Amino acid sequence: MLNEWEEFSAYTVFPEYKKDSYLGQFTLPMLLNIMGFQRILTILARGYLFRDGSDGYDRINIARRALLAWCSLSGEKTKKAPDQETDPRLKVNYGEYSEEFPELVTPEGDGWLIRHVENIIAFVEANPTAVRKGVAEKVQALKTGFRKQWANKLRQMQVPSFASNTKGAWVLRFDDILAEALELGPLQNRDFDLPEETIQHITELTPKGVPVEASILLYKYYVANKGDDREYVLLPQQNLNAYFGNTNFSQKWVGGLSGKLIEKKVLDGVSKYRLYLVSVLSRINLSFLTLSDRQ
Repeated sequence: MLNEWEEFSAYTVFPEYKKDSYLGQFTLPMLLNIMGFQRILTILARGYLFRDGSDGYDRINIARRALLAWCSLSGEKTKKAPDQETDPRLKVNYGEYSEEFPELVTPEGDGWLIRHVENIIAFVEANPTAVRKGVAEKVQALKTGFRKQWANKLRQMQVPSFASNTKGAWVLRFDDILAEALELGPLQNRDFDLPEETIQHITELTPKGVPVEASILLYKYYVANKGDDREYVLLPQQNLNAYFGNTNFSQKWVGGLSGKLIEKKVLDGVSKYRLYLVSVLSRINLSFLTLSDRQ
């Protein structure tokens, strides 16, 4: 969550499929309910936008193709892709991009995501005793429904921003993802060391049942992402769940931390938070942010 290059790798390199790592940086609820993908797709877009010294604007079409390749599903003919600006067809098979992005999509049209999901399914079916109770049932739901659900999502993400027939206020679109990626800039390593007194203070404020690691990560994430013009920072709960490898963060820990370490609110329709440790925060030397270009 702090080293964005490592996060990019987690979405482009398949994990080792074994007991404690077969999901990679995903959770089953994320996949079953298609949640947390705005951050994932934005990280991917930034990784392909800002390369070889580019300012990103001359690579917008390249990054769009990379996103389509990552999301692609086989099942349709792999003919020449329609023009993204004028063609109203919203296809889901982008296997024609396999030469440009062999790490993201096969010539048949299966992108990185669907292959990862099918690898998860295969691992659980082959190793039923290696997973928790209830996982097999959820994986069966993935097996029967994910392709159709993701195809619908992929078509939706290709709808132009100002299409007259768009429904829903928070529809996720590639146009918006690319715009956000351009604003955020190149991927960075934002991790840094905290002073011992700050760690001690965080530890004292962390309630029983919440690991101090979660509190420290929230603290660092806030410092690394807070702008000068705002107090609140987006709280990507589903992505934090995936980072910790379970749903404890959103279902248990963030509730325990609210009112003690953080103030959590829904602002502008999304979950955001700010730290209560303003006095401690003011004592941190923020010059570490100038070192965040490490890659």
